[in-house]
Amino acid sequence: MALSTYTTPTGFLLPSIHSAPPFFTEQPNPTTQSIATEQWIRLLLTYARHRKLFVLRIEDAETAGSDWEEVLRNERINRKILPAHLSNIFTAMVNKNVAAYEPPKQTRSILLFWRLPEEWAEVLYDWVISSGQLNTILTFYDITDPPIASPLSDLPVPLLRKAIAILGKTGRSQIIAIADGEGVRFLTRSK
Repeated sequence: MALSTYTTPTGFLLPSIHSAPPFFTEQPNPTTQSIATEQWIRLLLTYARHRKLFVLRIEDAETAGSDWEEVLRNERINRKILPAHLSNIFTAMVNKNVAAYEPPKQTRSILLFWRLPEEWAEVLYDWVISSGQLNTILTFYDITDPPIASPLSDLPVPLLRKAIAILGKTGRSQIIAIADGEGVRFLTRSK
């Protein structure tokens, strides 16, 4: 079978490397494996952005029907990535700061940064300004589940916290204790 691109049922264009059987197995040559790992990282982040997925688990490599099935498997060549191989890719992603173990202190689930926390901070601040929320106290729920869908809809709270912390370092956000937990106030950008 010749290497070819393939469009998945969700409309994602898989690169031609996805149709190469060796792509799904760890390679004995470190240079070859390094290149394959980089391609997996790029593929996973691009797919996550396409589907707006934030979490990838080792179990997704073995679970039929998961959100990740069309990228972690290739039924056309009868291949799937093995959990141990995916675990090594997780390690590389965390080391490159394009993912973080979530929850912390385990290695079976990662939070993907298809936008870096610094980029999410700017998306968040732009949304606050465009929606007229400056100097208003918002709950995390208000931000991640707004009445009108936004780029922040369904953003995982750990990633939202990272973005808020980044804004806090520049004086643009402040965590506030409120009756049912905590909220955040966004402040005017200091000159």
